Amino acid sequence: MEISIEIWGYPEMISGFTLALAAILVLIIGVGGGLLLNYLFGRNRGLETGNRAEPTRLETVQTGESKIKELELDLKENYLKMKSDFEIQTQEKKTEWENRERRLQQREDSLDNKLDKLYQLEKEIAEKEKAILERDLKFKEEEEELRDLINQQKRRLETISHMTEEEAKADLKASILQETRLSSVGEMRRIEEEAKETANQKARKIIGLAIQRLAADEVAKSTVSVVDLPSDEMKGRIIGREGRNIRAMEQATGVDLIIDDTPGAVILSCFDPVKREIARIALQNLVEDGRIHPTRIEETVESVKKEFDQNLREIGERTLFELGLDGIHPDLTKLIGRLNYRTSYSQNILNHSKEVARLAGIMAGELKQDVKLAKRAALFHDIGKAIDQEVEGDHATIGIDLARKYNEPRVVINSIAAHHEIEPYESVISVLVAASDAISASRPGARREMVESYVKRLGQMEAIGDSFDGVEKTYAIQAGREIRVIVQPDSVGDDKAYLLAKDIAQRIQKEVTYPGEVKVTVIRETRASEMAH
Repeated sequence: MEISIEIWGYPEMISGFTLALAAILVLIIGVGGGLLLNYLFGRNRGLETGNRAEPTRLETVQTGESKIKELELDLKENYLKMKSDFEIQTQEKKTEWENRERRLQQREDSLDNKLDKLYQLEKEIAEKEKAILERDLKFKEEEEELRDLINQQKRRLETISHMTEEEAKADLKASILQETRLSSVGEMRRIEEEAKETANQKARKIIGLAIQRLAADEVAKSTVSVVDLPSDEMKGRIIGREGRNIRAMEQATGVDLIIDDTPGAVILSCFDPVKREIARIALQNLVEDGRIHPTRIEETVESVKKEFDQNLREIGERTLFELGLDGIHPDLTKLIGRLNYRTSYSQNILNHSKEVARLAGIMAGELKQDVKLAKRAALFHDIGKAIDQEVEGDHATIGIDLARKYNEPRVVINSIAAHHEIEPYESVISVLVAASDAISASRPGARREMVESYVKRLGQMEAIGDSFDGVEKTYAIQAGREIRVIVQPDSVGDDKAYLLAKDIAQRIQKEVTYPGEVKVTVIRETRASEMAH
């Protein structure tokens, strides 16, 4: 319990101990008062009873008076003690409040100083803003004056140069672009050469490894359409009476038989290699049997056709087994076998497809790709050539339709389309198939080319080189594998020579069809000569 009192204007709190002392003081005063009243009442009664108890009352009064004095002394001591404690506490509180007032006064003084500084800063900021506004106005006026001067100078320049501002900008832009292009040629060439060198090293390593691991004939086997005869007498039997045997043979097979003065041989002529092969086998069987007449010819041809279908399937299955492929539709397996009787530039298409599949599989393994899928896509890249003589369209489009018909994976379809640029490359495997196809087709001895097309291609390359400005003469060398371009040193600088080689290579790549790669070399030389007399 606490009681709040105010001393000298300061509120103070008296503790419970102080209140207890006050209660004791009141109790003592009450006890003393009671004893005093008792004494007075007893005295009155004593007067009534007489002097019989006089000595006893006197003792009692004396005892009461002594106790009252003792109580008064105790009360006085307690009062003085309480008063001293109270004064001490009051003085401490007074000192504490004085310290608080002093700190508050210091804070007020500090706040006043800060407010003064803030007022001063605001005043300085306002003055600076005013100065900035005045400076901005001055700058705007000066800017207007400069703009007027620039416009006057522009008009004077246009008058002097006889060019408008837009024409001058265009001329300056063209000049800067030309200078920038020439100055950046060196850096561009360095970066391009570094990138090419890194890519070439990696590509050479992978392709070299693939070629080393591939064992193939330098010259592919070509289809032979000649049937050897045991004697020239057999030619008459093949022709038959009034030519009925040869007509029956041609009708049954769809192949033309050419019987001329060539000793011991009959030539079979047909654009379809499968029909030509059926006719060759049938004619060989007839020659061995010796019985040659229209009925026997028809029976033999039908028998050979059935056996030939089985033979095509066996060739396809053997090819799939060699490449480690499975899950191929039976009709596609048969078409793979038909590729064995199809050639391109004298190169056997089945051997070419197997070679491409092996190359693609090896490179896919080096690049951590799906080896089986790469082989599958490579094997089918020319599948359209199996029936391109029976169905309209180029072999790539026919191959795409066949792959879609038999639900081949998307990678296989894209590889067929991309290797002839019908679709863009969608995967690494598609790129590997195209690269493997180029390697197989361009290796020495793989294909034969007609002299006319070869000469035409060389002339086209030389014409492209001669069509550029500053070119003195263009030469195609190394069987069309390299183009040497001689330029005029006065009109073509070193940096421009590099750009010229790049432009010629891009145009050849765009306009000319060629196997492998064509290297373009620009030669620029300055010769100084003088006569001594």
